[in-house]
Amino acid sequence: MKLAVVGTGYVGLVTGTCFAETGNQVVCVDIDARKVEKMKSGIIPIYEPGLEELFLRNTAEGRLSFTTSLAEGIEGAEVIFLALPTPPGEDGSADLKYILGVAKDLGPLLKQYTVIIDKSTVPVGTAEKVRAAIAANASVEFDVISNPEFLREGVAVEDFMKPDRVVIGTTSEKAKASMNRLYAPLVRQGNPIIFMDERSAEMTKYAANAFLAVKITFMNEIANLCEKVGANVDDIRRGIGTDSRIGKRFLFAGIGYGGSCFPKDVQALSKTSSEHDYDFQILDSVMKVNEEQKTRLLPSVLEYFGGDVKGKTIAVWGLAFKPYTDDIREAPALYNMRELLAAGAHVKAYDPEAMENVANLADLGSKVTFTKDAYSALVDADALMIMTEWPQFRTPDFEKLEARLKNKVIFDGRNVYELEDMKERGYTYFSIGRQKIN
Repeated sequence: MKLAVVGTGYVGLVTGTCFAETGNQVVCVDIDARKVEKMKSGIIPIYEPGLEELFLRNTAEGRLSFTTSLAEGIEGAEVIFLALPTPPGEDGSADLKYILGVAKDLGPLLKQYTVIIDKSTVPVGTAEKVRAAIAANASVEFDVISNPEFLREGVAVEDFMKPDRVVIGTTSEKAKASMNRLYAPLVRQGNPIIFMDERSAEMTKYAANAFLAVKITFMNEIANLCEKVGANVDDIRRGIGTDSRIGKRFLFAGIGYGGSCFPKDVQALSKTSSEHDYDFQILDSVMKVNEEQKTRLLPSVLEYFGGDVKGKTIAVWGLAFKPYTDDIREAPALYNMRELLAAGAHVKAYDPEAMENVANLADLGSKVTFTKDAYSALVDADALMIMTEWPQFRTPDFEKLEARLKNKVIFDGRNVYELEDMKERGYTYFSIGRQKIN
């Protein structure tokens, strides 16, 4: 099939590249001319394991191409994906200006029946708004459907190529046939394509992300209580995770969730609820707890240094909101570094992928010292804080740590190390939902 993907952000580029991998002819459209030129030159703008290999193969074989022209990009396309940003507005609602702007431009450009797909995470009722914006200037038949993505950063390629399920919101039989044909190579093992109406599909994405955010936040609340009652959250995680009704995933306690999806989607669903005069109390609690959880370790840092970190050097391992990505949106590390800097501390940081993105932040880039490797960040540091659970942080050379750190103290926001191991090594060790090791 001939496909167009409008928007080459995280979702759009993964979508376009993976569909090219299954043999489709894909043109990706983006208004950022510099970004398009880089992609034409084989430079991928995001870090996502496994994506670059598919990107280079499909561009080399001519199935994946890029343009800044919407008219050129959609010419002859049977399916057009809208994978555009929906940033939160000041009131928490999703901003649809990019999607509706492109929808308005699409109308006069359509030359034959086309399926237009809302791939972005959008509020309930967006498909109707997109349909109206296109119809105002269209002279041919078209369908607008909702096809939300369920991609986890760090494993997005695998998630796309082997989806648990494909959710499609449409009542059009013609559109259903196109979607069955398009997704057939990805569901050969029998995972379902679930058809529903557009509004239900739009709500499904928000419901999924909000539920996972609730699950994470619940475990963080349990962890905070564990610290007070002397229980170990890791044991509790194993104890409840083996219950098939609960499951093992998203039960790891830590310093809160971040990224591009959970924060804005929970906020947007809460806003939708208030717009329909419904008080979604769980979501309000989740947002409040998560905001506080991000800096959960800072009181322990201040306590350790006698209430004053002025002049202290804190090493930070991990800047991305999760491992295997360079995404720093709503990353807990940013919140902690801002607080430390405001209190007069010096911050030295290392992350395998995200340092450039933090360096480009106006309020942090010039104030944080970025190092070439994890051990360099420890030189003359008074303490180590772990903000992201990159695998290389799990089994470090502790002799190198001890040779560089001024104090054998670690503040671990991701529970990377075992308590007994830290105790045997003689560290002062603070983690989440577990006893402090002195």
